[in-house]
Amino acid sequence: MPDFPHTQSAHCESGVAANLLTHQGIPISEAMAFGMGGGLFFGYLPFIRINGLPLVTYRAAAGHILRQIGAISGVQMVEKRFRNQDAAMAELDQALAVGIPVGLQTGVFWLPYFPRALRFHFNAHNLVVYGKEGDEYLISDPVFPQPVRCPANDLARARFASGALAPKGKMYYLTQTPARLEYKPLIVKGIQSVCKMMLTVPFPLIGVKGIRFLANRLVRWPQRLGQERADLHLGHVVRMQEEIGTGGGGFRFMYAAFLQESAEVMQAPLLHDCAASLTTAGDTWREFAAIAARVCKGRAHPDDSYPAMAACINRCAALEEKVFTELRQWARQHP
Repeated sequence: MPDFPHTQSAHCESGVAANLLTHQGIPISEAMAFGMGGGLFFGYLPFIRINGLPLVTYRAAAGHILRQIGAISGVQMVEKRFRNQDAAMAELDQALAVGIPVGLQTGVFWLPYFPRALRFHFNAHNLVVYGKEGDEYLISDPVFPQPVRCPANDLARARFASGALAPKGKMYYLTQTPARLEYKPLIVKGIQSVCKMMLTVPFPLIGVKGIRFLANRLVRWPQRLGQERADLHLGHVVRMQEEIGTGGGGFRFMYAAFLQESAEVMQAPLLHDCAASLTTAGDTWREFAAIAARVCKGRAHPDDSYPAMAACINRCAALEEKVFTELRQWARQHP
């Protein structure tokens, strides 16, 4: 499939979704795939630990966007997992032999084309395999500017990486798509999905409530945990925000791009206004990250403090609450 439309993306899952649809003759931007897939989220989940530290997530759970895209009327997506590594690779080869590009869930650490300094144990990285030459697979990895190659043994190892979110050989591909997408109802549905998660989930660790919960916890970390442990927790929050996927601010910018694109489709100026406000929220998340980085590196400015960082996060909560309240009201008028 030499004509597979590789496009570099900010986030692997939304990038793969956009590239697979584009290959099927439905050109779509990554931002639109992210928005229609309900990709924006926030959760502070201290009962789930990553390297002994609380999980902080700024986007929907791995696989959510692809499931939403696969549920679009007229779209059929096949998904398979495997127990046997040889069977998984044979199934991949069979699909490629008949011209089907295949999405895979993999572990980043075992992909040799990643620079060694950027490899880490994250098992929900998505990519597309679109061909094979000899013992090498041709890969459209959306976080790279050009297609890459990967030896078969390394790809097999990445498909069966162990640990949290173990992929278990997961592969998926499209078998049917509509002649064209009806964007308007999909845009409204995607907005409704995100508004529900950000505003109405009663669980206090999710959505806008979760952002405020994090701010209230963070301001007390030096007293509760001691300074060294507090800085460790703080560094983890920033790492999850800035180094996993596109990070907290980056996901806000991507959703703002979705709202801008949707404003044109829907002829809705309000969506432009919401995009501007969400961009401000993304900037504020980045402001928090800059303060936190200085604190963790021992380079704090005189006005850098845990209360200052908590105030930043609370401003993010207020901005996002306003944006999603307005979006929810708008969506109710466009059933």
